Amino acid sequence: MEQTLSIIKPDAVKKNVIGKIIDRFESNGLRIAAMKKVQLSRADAEAFYAVHKERPFFGELVEFMISGPVVVSVLEGENAVAKNRELMGATDPKEAAPGTIRADFAESIDANAVHGSDSLENAEKEIAFFFARREIL
Repeated sequence: MEQTLSIIKPDAVKKNVIGKIIDRFESNGLRIAAMKKVQLSRADAEAFYAVHKERPFFGELVEFMISGPVVVSVLEGENAVAKNRELMGATDPKEAAPGTIRADFAESIDANAVHGSDSLENAEKEIAFFFARREIL
């Protein structure tokens, strides 16, 4: 069983579609192993997205991610990383396949509703950023 991190971003939380997004995960064979709603600090967002620090969109990404609460969760299941990425759809909602989370709930390439780990290695790091082992059941 793989685990991956999911973040329901501020735009989707503000739209009150948390439950609809969680239903997509559960209806497609992913189990919620841990979940919490948090307000990221600037330091949190900068640390989490440090890999993008040199990119031109870094500042806007940090501002967006601290603009409201997020829901972070550990999803578990067979091929969890790939399954979550399939459910999310393309980063740009205009390019996301119909029926994907981003096609249905994202506003733009920046306000794109969800984040998901892109590899098992990154999933492990991202999960550890938000959750202590004892929180993952």
